[in-house]
Amino acid sequence: MSKENIVAIVDDDHIYRFTIKKNIEALKIPVKTLIFTHGKEALDFILENLESVEKLPDTILLDVNMPVMDGFEFMEKFKKLKPEIKNGMKIFMISSSINPTDINKAKTNLEITDYISKPINMVKLQRIFPIKDNTDAS
Repeated sequence: MSKENIVAIVDDDHIYRFTIKKNIEALKIPVKTLIFTHGKEALDFILENLESVEKLPDTILLDVNMPVMDGFEFMEKFKKLKPEIKNGMKIFMISSSINPTDINKAKTNLEITDYISKPINMVKLQRIFPIKDNTDAS
């Protein structure tokens, strides 16, 4: 039995969290969704589940600006943890920030898969979760 795909949405904006979850459902992307309101919550969850790979997210949608621990603070802590994480976790930094410093900092961080600007639409979601073509004759 294969592990269920898990996506973690880390964002303090409840409207964004609701919208992104509904868009994932609309695309019929088969994932379990975890919700965190700031980076510390997500980091604590990862730390608590380091030995339970099946509980860890495969994909993290990480906001830049959040209270308690922002996206870049999360990435600094995550970088130290990464050698202990046994799945190929992908992190997408998602933000409404158009600050070139933020964008460059995210794009040059090797731990971040991609920087995607808000709002998230279906096309952007398909970049994160490519829809597999079931017409293959393999």
